[in-house]
Amino acid sequence: MLWVLFLLAAWAVAGTACTRLCLAAVRAAAVDADTGRGRELTLYEAAFLSGGPRRVADVTLVAMARQRRLLLAHTGWATVVDPRGRDEMERSVIGAIGPEGQCRIAPVRATAAAADPVRGIAEGLVRAGLAVPDSARTTVATAVRQVRVAAVAVLGLGVAALLTPLPPDMPPHLVALWFALPLALTLSCLAVARVEIHPYSRWASPAGRRLLGALAHTADGAADDRTYLTSVAVRGVRAIGEPDVRAAFTHRASHD
Repeated sequence: MLWVLFLLAAWAVAGTACTRLCLAAVRAAAVDADTGRGRELTLYEAAFLSGGPRRVADVTLVAMARQRRLLLAHTGWATVVDPRGRDEMERSVIGAIGPEGQCRIAPVRATAAAADPVRGIAEGLVRAGLAVPDSARTTVATAVRQVRVAAVAVLGLGVAALLTPLPPDMPPHLVALWFALPLALTLSCLAVARVEIHPYSRWASPAGRRLLGALAHTADGAADDRTYLTSVAVRGVRAIGEPDVRAAFTHRASHD
């Protein structure tokens, strides 16, 4: 009856991993349904919830370029026109460009994304329940990896059980069927995680995604600067209308 020990081990591995994944998902989703209601996102907050720190840097660059205080060349260079930043993010971008007033977009974006103003935006959103803390993203991702390992372990234990001597009255296909149950459990959890849990590995919490969904309806078209920049914040640099500016970011992406 050695195969029974393998089966118990398979259930233990599968059950433990799936339970951890469920608990991690519940903690990631544990946000009050009323969180964020009546609150308006700033442009930088919308950018962070949509694409993280680098999206904030991108929106800052585009906003400054649209106001002719920064030149973004199609070759992927940023040049300062007005060295006076209007807020902390703009001052962070100008500081990242450096004293010479000109730098490639890629390092500027990376430096600005890691600066204190972006961390302040992230901390404020986490406190408001609109962004997922780093620890929650890490926990869910780790739990998903553990379930994947468990699925492989169950398969291996099943193969090992089939290679051991079986009782005469126990056909191999019946043993395989018993091991198919914990395997089905792990694969089902992974399928559900891909549909339901995957969004939690990004930036916005459920409450944050609700606000982004409402904001996305106002980002259609480019009637004014606010609408235009909101579209870039929500959809990324692909929403940039100016060919030269979009070329600057495309050139940047090819050298990242």
